[in-house]
Amino acid sequence: MSSLNDEFPHIEGLRYLNHAAVAPWPRRATEAVSAFAQQNMTLGARDYPQWLTVENRLRVRLARLLNAPTSADIALVKNTSEALSFVAFGLDWNAGDQIIISDEEFPSNRVVWEALRPRGVEVIQVSLKGDDPEAALLAACGPKVRLMAISAVQYASGLRLDLTRLGEGCERHGVLLCIDAIQQLGALPFDVQQYRCAFAMADGHKWLLGPEGLGVFYCRADLREQLQLHEYGWHMLEHAGDYDRVDWQPAHSARRFECGSPNMLGTMALEASLSLLEEVGMPRVGLALAERIDHLHRELSAMPGVEPLSPGDPVRRAGIVTFRLEGWDNQVLFQQLKAEQIVCALRGGGVRLSPHFYTRSEVVEQTLAVIRNLRAT
Repeated sequence: MSSLNDEFPHIEGLRYLNHAAVAPWPRRATEAVSAFAQQNMTLGARDYPQWLTVENRLRVRLARLLNAPTSADIALVKNTSEALSFVAFGLDWNAGDQIIISDEEFPSNRVVWEALRPRGVEVIQVSLKGDDPEAALLAACGPKVRLMAISAVQYASGLRLDLTRLGEGCERHGVLLCIDAIQQLGALPFDVQQYRCAFAMADGHKWLLGPEGLGVFYCRADLREQLQLHEYGWHMLEHAGDYDRVDWQPAHSARRFECGSPNMLGTMALEASLSLLEEVGMPRVGLALAERIDHLHRELSAMPGVEPLSPGDPVRRAGIVTFRLEGWDNQVLFQQLKAEQIVCALRGGGVRLSPHFYTRSEVVEQTLAVIRNLRAT
């Protein structure tokens, strides 16, 4: 394996702490895209069968990353929102059905369910502010609840939920569990079988270190044909490539959710990025990220005037630390950090920092030093 310093070259002065938004690519992803572009320029699609081999390798890597039973459970989608829409508008809803979400969801995991209101579907928002958010979510699972849609990690606060507990509870209540995995997949180990979830989805451009425009949708095998399809095309057919065939049916695999030509450019990049995560190993990735998050949270908590907004309990954290600084408007603070070349985000009533497993210690220390200096001004 190449060194992480080679995969992520250091840019003098830049402190990149924004992986919860859009992550830098590793060098191998850049090189894969460059080689693909060169091949397109010189050979066109002469070697298209080789491209399909890479696409298949990507499905297999994603299946391993999610611990899906098989790569047939994996669909390659444009983004998390598209996958959520496949679920929301694929299930057969009845007037009076209810959906449980939290009160901290990213708009993608709220709007899509609220869009079902014309069908008589009610969306119930549950507060996560208490000591036992899982108990609150499961307590809301009354007889009319058909689905719980929850983010594995909340995008603003960084709160990480116990997905195993939620999965077991949803199973007891006969409720489908749909997990927006975008803030956990690639940051910490993820296991759709352990979580007993019906659906899980994520984009590739955050913790997976890939490009925008390509994500993953896991659909449990027994539910695939229960989702009504709304997009049709040549690629989603069981006999895709047999262009003269008159009779047709959707693919039995999750490819049934992929209506048209694949995003081959994104495939080349994401497959390369995932190869790095696999080489490092997700347990090691998770531990390295936890070390950085623990250090950030501990140091910020020790600074007078700094209020961490993310959970203090390490088991409740993934890759996000959000904080605010006494006496500072959040927007002004954000702009000041930006001027110091600290790449972060405004989220959840504060400033959100999100390193990754490879983030150099000096990046974290320099960021903390800047915050200390701002606190003193």
